[in-house]
Amino acid sequence: MDFALTEEQTAIFDMAQSVGQSEIAPHARTWEADGTIPRDLWPKLGELGLAGLYVPEEHGGTGLTRLDATLVFEALSMACPSVAAFLSIHNMCAKMISSFGSDDLRGRMLPGALTMETVLSYCLTEPGSGSDAAALKTRAARTNEGYSVTGTKAFISGGGYSDAYIVMSRTGDDSPRGISALVLEEGMTGLSYGGLEDKMGWRSQPTRQVQMDAVPVPAGNLLGEEGKGFTYAMMGLDGGRLNIAACSLGAAQAALDLTLAYMKERRAFGKSLTEFQALQFRLAELEIELQAARVFLRQAAWKLDTGAADATKHCAMAKKFVTEAGSRIVDGCLQLHGGYGYLADYGIEKLSRDLRVHQILEGTNEIMRLIVARDMLRA
Repeated sequence: MDFALTEEQTAIFDMAQSVGQSEIAPHARTWEADGTIPRDLWPKLGELGLAGLYVPEEHGGTGLTRLDATLVFEALSMACPSVAAFLSIHNMCAKMISSFGSDDLRGRMLPGALTMETVLSYCLTEPGSGSDAAALKTRAARTNEGYSVTGTKAFISGGGYSDAYIVMSRTGDDSPRGISALVLEEGMTGLSYGGLEDKMGWRSQPTRQVQMDAVPVPAGNLLGEEGKGFTYAMMGLDGGRLNIAACSLGAAQAALDLTLAYMKERRAFGKSLTEFQALQFRLAELEIELQAARVFLRQAAWKLDTGAADATKHCAMAKKFVTEAGSRIVDGCLQLHGGYGYLADYGIEKLSRDLRVHQILEGTNEIMRLIVARDMLRA
């Protein structure tokens, strides 16, 4: 078993880290204050192949493995986990269109998505259905031309900002088999958005409700087959959980790097903070947890790439472990900064706020525990 990254994987990480530090990190606080990410960032990332990370090359994508993708999101999150996570959502949508879309839908949507001239968002959660996603109420009624979609989606990253939305809608009965995936495009009649959500973290991501009032959607915008939408949604979650864990990992690494630099400069009682053994022990604990999280995440990604039977279980375990470890590490770094850690200028408090939601989205960490327990009991 070889735990080392290949030369290609090291190059992928270095490239993503470089673009993150040059194009994202200097602006992260400004974008957070503005509550949006400038649209001109995305084509720069698209030029580097970061908009279709696991879209196969025959469809114009980069064709990376899931392990490769976690390296990208870890590196970008060292600059800003909010921006990195938004890119993860776009990539998930692009992969869904590549995997399940008709030739016509791929031809219309993928070229713009892969350059990020077209930004994609994902709409599953509703005001009344979060963890119980299969209970969604948004309905797509059949018409002569396709569908008429009515309903409301909640907590949508890119709501009112993105160009197209993959919307999970009910086309059949009340079971998961009654759910289909439709692509709704900006400007469609009846498509509107709620007010900008005032969030604890991920503040640079514009988040709104997506509201649909009898939106006419052509039949050609059905993604895959009717009744398979929930299956497609669940298939995307394993990779999404790895990505969000990678975002926690990158932010934790950035926090620890900042903390080491701060402690070397900060003096107390006539000594550098790094000379206090008690604080050295705290640093060691943070490093141990960080490295354990990194190994766990990469093992789960390897299992997903190799099609291991227990890949879903390991993705759930890694998501739970790494997101919670990331928050603990950042909180420990904030404590080692003392009062300065509470100030925005030092960069730690933003990471603390951004990472908190990672334990909620892509399936709450309570749902991750449920997945693991059910797998154990089946065995």
